[in-house]
Formats: sequence, structure tokens, C-alpha cells
Amino acid sequence: MANNNSAKKRIQIAERNRLHNKSYKSAIRTLVKKCLVSCETYNKESDDQAKASLQKDLNAAFSKIDKAVNRGILHKNTGANQKARLSSVFKKAMEPVES
Repeated sequence: MANNNSAKKRIQIAERNRLHNKSYKSAIRTLVKKCLVSCETYNKESDDQAKASLQKDLNAAFSKIDKAVNRGILHKNTGANQKARLSSVFKKAMEPVES
């Protein structure tokens, strides 16, 4: 337990930041899952609308990951790893089907 006012305030600030970081990470996970689902959809039906949706979801996920890295919520290598994973899935979805 904190013994002085400054220590109590630091505890409150740490809790506030923890909750903010938790919501940010949750948003990133949601966008990554949405991007993966869009890749699956594009694999099933390769039309222009699915491609546009996939590109939009990928851009949103990349943007959120970059912002999290800049704000110190994610480590830069973690952000790079997540972006590389998404890029790999995106490239596999975009390559033509060989029969």
C-alpha cells in the first residue's frame, strides 16, 4: 500500500494507463482478426469488392499497429512481427490460384 500522496497518484496513473493499453491491444487484435477473415473471404470469392475490403482492413490494422508502437503500447519488434504476419497472409491470398 502506498504511504504518501505521490505514490498513491502513481498507482492511479498506472491503472489508468493499463486500462488504456488493454483497450488499444484489444482493438489491434480485433482488426487483425478482421483482416484474416477478409483474406479467407477473398480466397473464396475473388471479386473487386472483396479485394477492396481486404485492402481497407489491412491498412486499418497496419495503422493501428504503427500508432501503438509510436505510443509505446507495443514494442517495435512486436509490431513488426504482427505486420509481417499479416503481410504474409495477404500475399498468399493475392497470389493467383494455380490449377
